[in-house]
Amino acid sequence: MVRMVSRVEVAIRSDALLGECPRWEPVSRRLLWVDIEGRALHVSDPARGEDQAIPLWSRIGAASWTTADDTILVALADRLALLQLADNSLRTLTEIPHAGHMRLNDGACDAAGRFWVGSMALAETAGVAALYRYADGVLERVLERVTLSNGLGWSPDGTRMYYVDSLEYRIDVFDFDLESGTISDRRQFAAIDRSDGIPDGLALDDEGGVWLALWGGRAVRRYDAEGRLDYVVDVPAQNVTACGFGGDDRRSLFITTAAPDGSVFVADAGVAGPPPRPFQLTGRSTAPSEAEPTSAR
Repeated sequence: MVRMVSRVEVAIRSDALLGECPRWEPVSRRLLWVDIEGRALHVSDPARGEDQAIPLWSRIGAASWTTADDTILVALADRLALLQLADNSLRTLTEIPHAGHMRLNDGACDAAGRFWVGSMALAETAGVAALYRYADGVLERVLERVTLSNGLGWSPDGTRMYYVDSLEYRIDVFDFDLESGTISDRRQFAAIDRSDGIPDGLALDDEGGVWLALWGGRAVRRYDAEGRLDYVVDVPAQNVTACGFGGDDRRSLFITTAAPDGSVFVADAGVAGPPPRPFQLTGRSTAPSEAEPTSAR
């Protein structure tokens, strides 16, 4: 039996063009999220209703807290960079080897603090994108022939990685080796009917349930660990983009949306989920030409 949740509230009222990537920080109780087309990084305090929008010169596909206070990893259109919240300066970590008609999209960290991020063509051209892994100063291409790389998440025991290439209309799952950061044995976890919306961002709960945002579907769906649909959150927004767990009890599901809505919503998921893993900083510096702070204009 599929359970329905209709009690969804506005956590951060916004007119974001393409809100994405909600990432909770449990110590400071802040929510990190991005507006891709609005070219802004948002740092919010939902309890106080406060939202700081940091303008950027590039589309920003994803962001992650790091192991350093007030240092944010940002996935810009053509590079990964560190943003210092103290002065909003940027420092490039690595450039992405793709053409100008491409940009980075959704990304997340595994339990070892490696950052995984996918790409897409602005025209959503089939098969020209990729999924990357970045750690210890090294960027590696993990998957080829991707179209629209989107949601990423890991099972509670760290042995499986879930992944969405949106225009395939399914959630896939891989076997995952945490020590090496490698994936294998890709297979379908759950199929999405085209009439239900386009699969977008996802998050895992403590029971191994997979929560999937549906672009054009006005909903977030939960699939149990066996891939069976068992929970639907009705969202009062047309284009639901991503979700993530947070709050003091870790039961708050924060949900980002895009125009014509653009606010961040929150619902009681009825189950707890882990906060996102931070990116592991190693102390490696960029080249001198890249290390100069660049205003996040």
